[in-house]
Amino acid sequence: MVSITAAPRTSARSGALMALGSMSCVQLGLAVSVHLFGEVGPLGAAWLRLAWAAVILLAAVRPRPWRFRRPVLLATVALGIATGGVTMLFMLAVARLPLGTVSALEFLGPLGVAVARGRGRGALLWPGFAAVGVLLLTHPWQGSLSLMGIACALGAAICWAAYIILTQAVGDEVAGLQGLAVSIPVAALAATLVSGPAVIGDLTPHLLLAGFGLALLLPVIPFSLEMYALRRMTTSAFGTLMCLEPAIAVVAGLALLGQVPPIWSLAGVTFVIAAGLGAERSGARTAPGPAVLEGAETRREPAARGC
Repeated sequence: MVSITAAPRTSARSGALMALGSMSCVQLGLAVSVHLFGEVGPLGAAWLRLAWAAVILLAAVRPRPWRFRRPVLLATVALGIATGGVTMLFMLAVARLPLGTVSALEFLGPLGVAVARGRGRGALLWPGFAAVGVLLLTHPWQGSLSLMGIACALGAAICWAAYIILTQAVGDEVAGLQGLAVSIPVAALAATLVSGPAVIGDLTPHLLLAGFGLALLLPVIPFSLEMYALRRMTTSAFGTLMCLEPAIAVVAGLALLGQVPPIWSLAGVTFVIAAGLGAERSGARTAPGPAVLEGAETRREPAARGC
């Protein structure tokens, strides 16, 4: 009996640790990216990260998209568009609002996934805790926020919700990081169409080197961790666990950008940590279906397998 229950519990814990590592990388990368705004702007910073990430993943993984089943390939392309959307909209929002506030508003995306995908009597308990924490972190009652920044953050929330659902779908069907190595180049292409031509002329060796380092920090490492985490956790638990990101953003904003949070943010951090712990304890998945590359041998990605 012990061995039967231990595997899902270990699976959820390892998935939660991966998600926590991803969120830490994301917030550190975003805080550092803010310093590039004066040189290439928020969209330029997003494009630089995505372009380098595409080069890194194409060279390291060498994806074979022609071997994907057609529905999987379409889902991977959609994932790339959602990834590009969340990256660019988030950077536009961060240029207008504090990092912690943007992360809190963007969290409405994963919170919506958690509520929509939750089951059972306690399905709303941890998302409810998370929602209270987000309100305390965001303090919308102050009424001094940029409307354009709020709109960009909410757009990023919608893209993030799509990203979570599509990442799990692609990760369950495609082995390893093959799916990510296709979706990130799609995201980079979308960012190039939006802002690439305006930025290329401003690039310097220093900016290129900084972009390479930032691409590893965000999105290569965190998005890889999230794909593996979603093979171990339900989308509901993962979405709730993402509530920790606004709290991490508050800490990153304070440490790296000098953005001092109001006192009630400490209560918000307490609520979101409680929600994150609850999600970790109840979020194990059964093993996902086989990860398939068309024309290749079918492989099963067990929920408790190490990455």
